[in-house]
Amino acid sequence: MKLMSTLMDWVSKTAVSPKAKWVLAFVAFTESIIVPLPPDLLLIPMALTQRKKAFYFATICTVFSVLGGAVGYYLGYHFMDFIGMPIVRFYNLSAEYLRIKEWYDAYNAWAVAAAGLTPIPYKLCTLSAGAFKVNFGIFIIASIASRSLRFFAIAALIYVFGERARYFLEKRFDLVLVVTLILAIAGFIVLKFL
Repeated sequence: MKLMSTLMDWVSKTAVSPKAKWVLAFVAFTESIIVPLPPDLLLIPMALTQRKKAFYFATICTVFSVLGGAVGYYLGYHFMDFIGMPIVRFYNLSAEYLRIKEWYDAYNAWAVAAAGLTPIPYKLCTLSAGAFKVNFGIFIIASIASRSLRFFAIAALIYVFGERARYFLEKRFDLVLVVTLILAIAGFIVLKFL
């Protein structure tokens, strides 16, 4: 639990720092390629502390997540064996990587959208989309649609429910953090057994 406490402290301090939007952009960008920390962990407290900027923060998440996704796609397209596969192996997702090829063949943009909306690791989607030569335009459109839906839904909930959401999250921030991390882990597990 020391790690969880440290992460909660970092998120709380970062969310109110003057450089918070740049950290949010960095986390959203790198989460699309390699970092396992979902940007939602920063988006939520940032939107709570500055409710009028909730949609601005969601825009930052969307733009930088999709830009990171484009880089992940490029790495998968050109360097999957050298760069992408070590990332896939690091997360122990080699078998799932091959299964994703079947998803792209069957569902194309829907597979990208599912990864963009759910706890399924988006980085695996970006790298494999490039490796399997998914149409780049379709990849970008599906990424924009799914990532914006995810981040703007969070912003809208916070904007609409404001103080009630703030009260709940301040009282239960540790629970929200744990649930978010569990959902991220669940995404990895879902990939293991699908």
